[in-house]
Amino acid sequence: MRILIVEDDKLLASALADLLEARGFETETVWDGESGAAYGELGVYDLVILDVMLPKMDGRQVARQLRERRCGVPILMLTARSRVSDRVEGLEAGADYYLPKPFDARELIACVNALLRRQGGQVDELRWGNTGLDLAAGMLSCGDRQVRLSAREFGVMRHLMRSGGGNVSKEALLERVWGFESNAVENHVEVYVGFLRKKLRSIGSDVRIAAVRGLGYHLEVEET
Repeated sequence: MRILIVEDDKLLASALADLLEARGFETETVWDGESGAAYGELGVYDLVILDVMLPKMDGRQVARQLRERRCGVPILMLTARSRVSDRVEGLEAGADYYLPKPFDARELIACVNALLRRQGGQVDELRWGNTGLDLAAGMLSCGDRQVRLSAREFGVMRHLMRSGGGNVSKEALLERVWGFESNAVENHVEVYVGFLRKKLRSIGSDVRIAAVRGLGYHLEVEET
């Protein structure tokens, strides 16, 4: 599970990341609202933890923009403002839950788990053809054969499986798997797609990663 933390208090953001990673979540942190909106719109996160008071764009604006762009990611909003009117405003902006500061770590984790359950976040496997991708273990499996994926291989495969057979561009994969600040180039995507093709063949998968010039990659099931 991948969680985006949007919090300008870097000590709190670091503490949140440590807390979540200790429980098996993968986290990424940004420190202003504009970055939070841009990252949130990528569609690669299972949950967004969003502070209200942020530079450049406040949390309510971020939540509203994500909902306007039809991004359905669950949003857990954090704020020192605890008045009923503040909570109502946050929920109306698009937040799924509003947690006032200070909060107990146990309550935060309970909220995260509840939101993931509500949104189907506990799905632990994606399937395509005769092949499954274990989201917790990072394993590709076909029947009784399986192979472990590296973090980059897992990221690419997960996005291809979630695309519903639609094309995913190399640029999108770079942004979603390597991140905005990475120095990776399109050749890196090609290399990891090559690794995945070999691993799919090694387990007898009927899934093929097809390339379309100028459009990127999509998954196909080979007919037998």
